[in-house]
Amino acid sequence: MGRRAAENGFTLIEILVVLIIVGLLASLAVFNMAGSSQQRELESQVRELYLLMQTAREQAVLNNLEMGLLLEEDGYRFVAFQDADREWKSSGERIFRQRPLPSWLTVVPYTENDAPRLASAEDRLRPDVVFFSSGETTPFEIEFTLGADTDLMHVIASDGISPLEWRPPGAVDAS
Repeated sequence: MGRRAAENGFTLIEILVVLIIVGLLASLAVFNMAGSSQQRELESQVRELYLLMQTAREQAVLNNLEMGLLLEEDGYRFVAFQDADREWKSSGERIFRQRPLPSWLTVVPYTENDAPRLASAEDRLRPDVVFFSSGETTPFEIEFTLGADTDLMHVIASDGISPLEWRPPGAVDAS
């Protein structure tokens, strides 16, 4: 037995090369999955509004009142139609408080012109989207983009009868 059997195992160099390759692949995967911070913020803003709109729609049905979404230059807020005053007023609920939008976020609303709307005498707070107590909404589509970059467009839409729909970038338009 003058010769030892072939030794099994890896050399230190081989182990270091494998660790470097695995580290590079992991960092590349994390970088690609994370995306930019504005893309994540855009998705977060759209998700928050989508969930608030669903809540407003449910509140309108449960409380038998009309709720509305008022889009403003720098943000949005929810309003409720007061039957006694025949006016739209800010909702007293904390969840529907006024919320700002980042300056880099572009919001483009499209609503049906002939859809029924409840308007106050002065028409000051006429909402862009109305959630009726019957469960219906005004037909609408709201687009959210990072400036003029339409490749990352998120869309919240409803035909007025169907549930709200959130289409992230790359989703096929159902209409």
